[in-house]
Amino acid sequence: MGSRYSIETKGLGIGYLLSGGKCVTVHDGLDLQLAEGSVTCLLGLNGAGKSTLLRTLCGFQKPLSGEIFIQGRGLSSFTQSELALTVGVVLTEKTNAGGISVYELVSLGRHPYTGFFGRLRPQDHEVIQRSLEAAGIAHKASSFVSELSDGERQKAMIAKVLAQQCPIIVLDEPTAFLDVTSRIETMALLRRVASEQGKTVLLSTHDLELAIQMADSLWLQQSGRPMATGAPEDLILGGTMGEFFDRGGITFDSTTGRLNAIPAGKPVGIEGEFTTSYWMGNAVIRNGFRPSPVSPSYPHIICTSPTSFTVLFPDGREEEASSVESVLVLLKPLSLTGKRFS
Repeated sequence: MGSRYSIETKGLGIGYLLSGGKCVTVHDGLDLQLAEGSVTCLLGLNGAGKSTLLRTLCGFQKPLSGEIFIQGRGLSSFTQSELALTVGVVLTEKTNAGGISVYELVSLGRHPYTGFFGRLRPQDHEVIQRSLEAAGIAHKASSFVSELSDGERQKAMIAKVLAQQCPIIVLDEPTAFLDVTSRIETMALLRRVASEQGKTVLLSTHDLELAIQMADSLWLQQSGRPMATGAPEDLILGGTMGEFFDRGGITFDSTTGRLNAIPAGKPVGIEGEFTTSYWMGNAVIRNGFRPSPVSPSYPHIICTSPTSFTVLFPDGREEEASSVESVLVLLKPLSLTGKRFS
């Protein structure tokens, strides 16, 4: 079998054993591929089996059926030391290595290369320093891990896996404990590692919007239905994202790539300057309306600039507004009266 893909599965079945020997299947018949130098995000609700899939692909637990190939070679044929040189793993749990320095933590990534005594050679120190710099955490090298913020700690863990010099990196919810800025920084770092160093990155995440922005490919995992995979844009345009995420008053908006918790309401036409129109759409959704193509049968908002709006009503009225808030004031009576205009 060739090595076109960094990871490939054929008819893979994943699950786990309960006490008493009962086998629980989470998914089966999985045919998955990870391209070299790509970022793939695994998305799914809690309990969908994301961690089970990642652990199986990394060799931490055995598959129930099927085959896993790492760079064209069967996973079962790898020794533990060979696998440590090929796949680097960052788990979701916070590290408890608070009593060591960042440099010492990152140096642990050299363990597969340093032999029994773990003695670091000059070339190991060079790799560690490059990894610290690539992860943007070199300025904290002498700090204790316990002194780091959650975002800095995650960068240190990524630096450690970079020091491992594996062609494949697997991360289980690497942004789980991070604030918005740190999540973006972490995803941008992984994106850069894939593009500049040619590494294959697979990570699970709950951050749908960031995954759509940053990932080359998405894996959508949900209990009781086949996995859906592909480029984010293909999954959106083909309606697959809506099928996976629409439920109980939550809808996937294919125009913004976001989940909306408010049920779609009365239509309102929006056109004009792109950025202003986008945020005008955000505001009308929040207030129970549905951004729609322009039509004379319902209100129509022309967004000229952030301080210039024209609202056209089906009865022929035309109102000027100088802010998003003032447009909403004009629309609110329609929402309250329940008057139909569609």
